[in-house]
Parts: sequence; structure tokens; C-alpha cells
Amino acid sequence: MTETYQHTSVLRERAVELLNIQPHGIYIDATLGRGGHTTEILKHLAPDGQVIAFDQDDEAITYVTKHFQDDIESGRLILEHRNFREMDVALQSHGIKQVNGILYDLGVSSPQLDDIARGFTYRYEAPLDMRMNREQELTAETIVNEWPFEDLVRIFKRYGEEPFAKQIARAIEHARADHRIQTTNELVDLVKQGIPAAKRRTGGHPAKRVFQAVRIAVNDELGAIETSLEQALQLTTVGGHIVVISFQSLEDRLVKTIFREATTPPEVPANVPLLPSQLPKPDFQLLTRKPIVPDDEEIKHNQRSHSAKCRAVERVSQ
Repeated sequence: MTETYQHTSVLRERAVELLNIQPHGIYIDATLGRGGHTTEILKHLAPDGQVIAFDQDDEAITYVTKHFQDDIESGRLILEHRNFREMDVALQSHGIKQVNGILYDLGVSSPQLDDIARGFTYRYEAPLDMRMNREQELTAETIVNEWPFEDLVRIFKRYGEEPFAKQIARAIEHARADHRIQTTNELVDLVKQGIPAAKRRTGGHPAKRVFQAVRIAVNDELGAIETSLEQALQLTTVGGHIVVISFQSLEDRLVKTIFREATTPPEVPANVPLLPSQLPKPDFQLLTRKPIVPDDEEIKHNQRSHSAKCRAVERVSQ
């Protein structure tokens, strides 16, 4: 790991403000990264307050272990080197049944993007990797070379919203019949082959959508988000907040759907007479009718924040 990596947490103060931190509470930073949001949460906690932080990236855990030694030794910060979809299991291991708030900062962190060798970016030559957890076996190279044509089309459409999914998948299929595709540049060239020249000249880098799709598939990102948020709804105590920052439409749509379901009252049969006061109420209420987005100043200083959307809910009953 190199010390030159920089990461600026998006909506850092606003997201932590939405957590409505209680000084003696227990909070989860589901996406530790380089500890930007964790730092902000710890500022608001009393000595007996606690943050449990998750990250499946070994570099993130190594970095925070080195730079947050005092908080770790005092017990104010507990690090969990695992995917946030294992949140419930991790809390059980610490004897914790409920927490006062949970914060998610989804997507790929700047250090992961900037580490060319990780293969997340289409801008530089690198091995086709894209693993957030480098202990897992599945890589981008495996998907590109071994998944059937139909599965490539499916993920390009579903996770990348790529209109030329079939053409790109066909170009990959033809190329891999001759040799194994091993680098990001090779994949970029194949994507370009599948997209008409006129379409490649507009809408940003032509490989952006396919790289997003492959990365999501490698890390099962949407499945992990859904599983973890369902756990978060059970783990949050009354008065506790769940705050989620997302960076692309698929993530935001999933978060919006889960939050809408959690804040919608249960249906009552039409033939059951009930007074308004007797109608069942949802356990959660929305804190953000519309998503919170970065202001112009934040975008100016951190271009990667431009697509960020923040949503939040509060548990109002058990």
C-alpha cells in the first residue's frame, strides 16, 4: 500500500449530521475506506461511544489500523475486515443487538480507483481484476473470459445500462476464442468494436458502462447492498438513522425502493373498518423527501462527488 493515496469523503459533514449522533451511542460506518466518515462520527462521540467500521479491502483496514491506533486501543473503534452484508453476524460476535445509526458511502473509493494495478479504471493499462476483496477468487478476467455470451449481455444491460450490450458481448466472444483477454486496454478496445463510431464520440468514455457492469458483477455490489440494508433496518434502534450515499443510478434506485418499502404503512383490507388513529403505521419515516446532493463548492474541489445522492430514514417505532 502506498501512502500517497488520497480520498475525500463526499458529503462528509452533511451525512454525519443526518445520523443525529447521540454521544454515548453505537454507530456503524459500513464503508470505512480511509476513515473520513469514521473520523467525523468519532468527533461527536463521548469516550464511551463506539464506531464499528466495515471494509472488505485489506488496504483500507491496514491504513486505518495504522492511523487510528488510539481509538482502536480504547475500544471506541472496532474494525471489521469483511463485507457489510455480514453486518448482523459481526455485531452478534460483539454481543451487540442494536445500534443508534448506520452510514453507507457506496461505490469504489478514490484509492481503489487510483491504484492502477487494481484494474478498476478504463483509463490505464492494468490486469483485469476489479476485486474489492482481493481474497475472493472471482475477478473481472474470469467474467470476461469464462461467462457465457448471454450472461455478459445480461450484466452489461442490467448493471451498465449499455445499449450495445449484445454487440460488445459478441466482440468479446470472438476475441476470447482466439486468446485470453487479460488487460483493461484489451477490454476497452473490444467495447469500442461493439459500439458504432458515431456513438463513441458522445456521452463520455465508451467503456464506462461496461466497466461499471463488470465491477458490480465481480463484487456482487447490488446484492450486498440489498442484503445489508435489510439487516440495517432490523439493527437500528428507535430514534436511530440510516444514511446512504450512492453514486450511480442503480444503487440509488435500489436504496430508494428499500426505503420506500420501509416507510410505507402496511396494507389494511378494504372491508376492515378502522379509525385513522387505528391505522397501522410504518416503523420508519423518510428524512429526505428528495436526495441531498453536493453543492457547487464541493463538486469544484472533488469532481468525483458530482453524481452523489444521499438518502436517509429514521426508525420511529419497534
